[in-house]
Amino acid sequence: MYKLEHWDILLSNDVNKKEFIDTILSGKATEKLSHFNTLKGILFSDLAISEFIERESQYDLSKTLTDTNRKLNTFSSGERKKEFLKYCLNHKPDYLIIDNPMDHLDQDSRKSLKIILEKLSDSVRLLQIVNRGEDLLPFIKNKAQITDNSFALNAIKSKQSKPIILEKTALPSSIQTNDNKDTELVKLDGVSVSYEGRKIINTIKWTINKGEFWQLVGPNGSGKSTLLSMITGDNPKGYGQNLFLFGRKKGSGETIWEIKKRIGIYATSMTDLFQKKETVENMILSGFFDSIGLYTEPTSLQKKTVEKWLDLIQMGSLKNNYFNQISIGQQRIVLIIRAIIKQPELVILDEPLEGLDDENVALVGQLIMILKKETNMAVICVSHRIETVLSPDLIFELIPTDNGSIGRKLKTT
Repeated sequence: MYKLEHWDILLSNDVNKKEFIDTILSGKATEKLSHFNTLKGILFSDLAISEFIERESQYDLSKTLTDTNRKLNTFSSGERKKEFLKYCLNHKPDYLIIDNPMDHLDQDSRKSLKIILEKLSDSVRLLQIVNRGEDLLPFIKNKAQITDNSFALNAIKSKQSKPIILEKTALPSSIQTNDNKDTELVKLDGVSVSYEGRKIINTIKWTINKGEFWQLVGPNGSGKSTLLSMITGDNPKGYGQNLFLFGRKKGSGETIWEIKKRIGIYATSMTDLFQKKETVENMILSGFFDSIGLYTEPTSLQKKTVEKWLDLIQMGSLKNNYFNQISIGQQRIVLIIRAIIKQPELVILDEPLEGLDDENVALVGQLIMILKKETNMAVICVSHRIETVLSPDLIFELIPTDNGSIGRKLKTT
């Protein structure tokens, strides 16, 4: 039986992924990928899903999805990918470009998707693009690595290039004073959240103290985002509950900005918020003011602090580059530095390693561990993967039940 030709591409964060994908879809591929030029393809990616959901909000597109009239944004991340895959296949493409399909999925959803893709490979050509070596699919024999914008296919190196080693004693000191003497930063004492009569989280008890490094885990749809929105003060359902943020009960007269100045936040989705032509320096400086873009004149001390951070991660030469012109990996690192630039009492890192290549995973992992060792910041890190570069002190796990997710605290040692 004739087998279809599939490809696994390991892509460096230095590569312009969008341009590479557009090259394939427009029929301009070269070398061994040129056979895709005469075929009809479609993109399966988180970006494509986000764009579909945006169109859903403007038009009634729910009926275009197979086997359901539900809108795509009502599904969990795992189910959303399965439904969008059905939608893609309804267009009967000759091939699918699959961009980092395992990102943002829990372990069970990853296993399920791998099985689906392997079965699908009997009928549709697959061209998978990944940034992490561990995401390469074992059933795809053709594998290559692309390291620059020539899009040349190279053999995958058994050992990746040596990552940047950060100087552990070089962490720039904080330029902001912290007047909070309490050890306890956040306390949820029996907090529950329901939407449209369905309970999402149920009687959650969780206390976060200064200097603690937590990993927040739970399957897709278990309520992690809801829980984080309670901690950041963004969720109005926190009013009237036993929710205490930095020593004050939610709704006791605090403003949202008083809460946000104590928290640094990073999420992969934040990249899409920054479309203006801001320099890398200005992007990081905006973290001092919790603004999307820089609208306040920074002090010379704040500028100097940004320089020190960029030197620490060996990106000082990019200071005056436009943010939207550096690689995705570099953008993610810049946004993480933006989140911690003011050295807040609490840092929330929502899947900080997703979308990064192995080299940048090592760099960001070092950075997070230095924060743990050399500062008194509390860190909450959301991750579906078991990341060897991270060593949290404690784990808070959300466990789904028929009446909303309950919480469980675990020690890592």
